[in-house]
This record gives sequence, C-alpha cells and structure tokens, in this order.
Amino acid sequence: MGNLLLRTWEQSTDPEYQPKYDAPPSFDPHLGFQGKREERVMIATEQELRAAKIPKEDWDYCAHHRLDLARCRADVFPFVWKCRDEAATVSHCLKDDWIIRMKEYERERRLLQRKKIQDQAAAA
Repeated sequence: MGNLLLRTWEQSTDPEYQPKYDAPPSFDPHLGFQGKREERVMIATEQELRAAKIPKEDWDYCAHHRLDLARCRADVFPFVWKCRDEAATVSHCLKDDWIIRMKEYERERRLLQRKKIQDQAAAA
C-alpha cells in the first residue's frame, strides 16, 4: 500500500530521475558489468505460436513453456489436470521473468539517482 504512495510522491517531486516503466533503458545495459551480459531471446518462433493458437498477449519469454502446456492439454484432454507440472513450469517462468524486470527497473532507478547526485555535484 505504501509503495504506491511512495512511487507517486517520487514521480511528482522528481520525475526526470525516475525510470519510465514502459520505455527502453536509458543506460548502457553493460554498464557496471564485466564483459557482456547475456541477452534474453525468445525460444519459441512466431510460426509455432500461431500454430498453437497462443494469444498474442502471451508471446513473451515464457512462450516456449506455454507451447508445452498447450501440447500437453491437447494430448490429455479432458484430463487437463495431468498437465499441472507444465502449468507450474509456466508459472515459475513468469515469476522469474517478473523478478528480472523488477531488477532491471531497480537498476535503472539507482543509476538515475546516481546521475542526479553527479549532476548536483557538477553544479556545485
């Protein structure tokens, strides 16, 4: 509950140093890392997703697990409860994806705060 209030306060008091959640990162993704970071790629192809009739809003980094779940449900219908392992894999993948996105948001926020401190030091 308080998180929303804090975020709203920070957005209204200091908007230029708050990350935009719907925009690409403004800093180099390799900043602060030794070497290159591994880029996330889609494993499932567009043709596979279309053939399995996976909704477009579910085309994400977990789509290959959704394909396995759809395949399992088609194979064992009407006993779809037998696909609980595949459903758990999808759920786990979505949780991991959410954690990665939150870490990226937090990284962007911290880098923006660092930039703010550097800008204030340069102005002083």
